[in-house]
Amino acid sequence: MTLYADLHRHLGGSVVPRILWRYFQRQNPDLAQRFPEYSEFEDFYTRPRNTLDEYLELHTLVEGVQTAETLPYFIYRLIRGAYIFENLAYLELRYTPYLRTPEHLSQTERIDLMAQIVEIVGEASRVNEYPIITSQILCMHTRLPYEVNRAIVDLAASRQQYVCAIDLAGGDACISERLDEFIGLYKYARSLGVKTTGHLYETTSGCYPELLPYLMRIGHGIQIPLKYPELLTEVAQLNQCLEVCPTTYLKTGTLENIRQLKVVFDRCFDAGVDIAICTDNAGLHNVRLPFEYENLLTYNVIDFKQLKACQDAAFRHAFAWPYGQRPASLLTGLLQNEQPEALAVKSK
Repeated sequence: MTLYADLHRHLGGSVVPRILWRYFQRQNPDLAQRFPEYSEFEDFYTRPRNTLDEYLELHTLVEGVQTAETLPYFIYRLIRGAYIFENLAYLELRYTPYLRTPEHLSQTERIDLMAQIVEIVGEASRVNEYPIITSQILCMHTRLPYEVNRAIVDLAASRQQYVCAIDLAGGDACISERLDEFIGLYKYARSLGVKTTGHLYETTSGCYPELLPYLMRIGHGIQIPLKYPELLTEVAQLNQCLEVCPTTYLKTGTLENIRQLKVVFDRCFDAGVDIAICTDNAGLHNVRLPFEYENLLTYNVIDFKQLKACQDAAFRHAFAWPYGQRPASLLTGLLQNEQPEALAVKSK
């Protein structure tokens, strides 16, 4: 059994359709009435959207039910599925903690509750029977005010036992008018020792070279090799890794077919730029990580040698993977259900 790492998975998009629908039937009468039949819900939840903004609206459906009380329920099932069906050894979960706090509270009250959300997610992710090493990436949001986004950076810095980095999510339409603000927030994060990634160069309207110097990884980044290949030299020099999520681009209308990614992989390999293949929203897509691999191979986007290089790059660029590489002894320990603390001793 080969073990994998997923560096780009949203907590909101990680719930598979069947589990989300069952939750609605048991706990949410309004949504249960809206989707009385599973097949109807699955079609609604997983079908392609016309634009990235339309696609992102689906996250609000899940964010509304991922509360402090329900997060352990969803996370246990997420970790169980990732271990059993995806063979994950390492998972970074990203989300905006502010959006898991009650909407009726004031902004200050919601900011104060974000730490509780981070701790709940962190503790719920530690499932002894499914020993995946996990960490959180806290997402600033393009539609949230500066005060909230700065508080998210501060929270990431103060909870590094749970949090490995920050991100910028929420669509790219609002970035241009607040570009200096987001540059300042990334500078601030780096000054606090917080690692950084960001949703950038996913669509043709989300290309902001001014932000690139402040990122350690690039969320998506496919428009760099597609439209701005001259930037690949700089990306390679900065040792930045692209977090490529193949199914996403079909679901958002960014690409017409998966074969268009061949240019992305070929140009990145030629330029010495690492790619980690990720799921982004494995539940929302109903496509788990091994199937992302299989689809890329089936459509001749990559070959098996390139697949292995991407799998190794995912561990190498993981913000909280403690071992650097994937030694066979560590993988054997994980398979034998040993805990990360015991494995850390073995690796010394």
